Amino acid sequence: MAEHEVLSWPDFGVATRAVAQQVVDDGYRPDLVLSIARGGLGFGMGLGYALSVKNLSVINVEFYTGIDERLAMPVMLPPTPAAIDLNGLKVLIADDVADTGRTLELVRDFCADHVADVKVAVIYEKPASVVKCDYVWRHTDAWIDFPWSVEPPLLDGPGH
Repeated sequence: MAEHEVLSWPDFGVATRAVAQQVVDDGYRPDLVLSIARGGLGFGMGLGYALSVKNLSVINVEFYTGIDERLAMPVMLPPTPAAIDLNGLKVLIADDVADTGRTLELVRDFCADHVADVKVAVIYEKPASVVKCDYVWRHTDAWIDFPWSVEPPLLDGPGH
């Protein structure tokens, strides 16, 4: 079995605060935190609070279908943020992990033509990521067990 990195709920709080401190230390003042659902939702909320950013948005991207199982390319799911809503903003993209980096690349490129500036914050970055993130809590090449996904869902997928 592949090596696993386990993130506990308390460490999730520590990671969120530490990444927010990196943003502050860098002098970056985002106007919007754009969370990639699902993994970036809690992280984005925590960054929003720590950075006093009330403008939070979500973008849904599907890529992983299981452990080491993914679609050929990430796909944005509706609704996507309207490009006009991003015009001229400094955006901080939040996600739980940069694994291949393809999801972050898709979202960053989606934002790039419309925003004043875009930076990426993640809890974990893996060596194979095509996106080198601006703010990272830890680097790892292990499979990560996040506190919200260590136990199986209580219900099956859509439609149950």
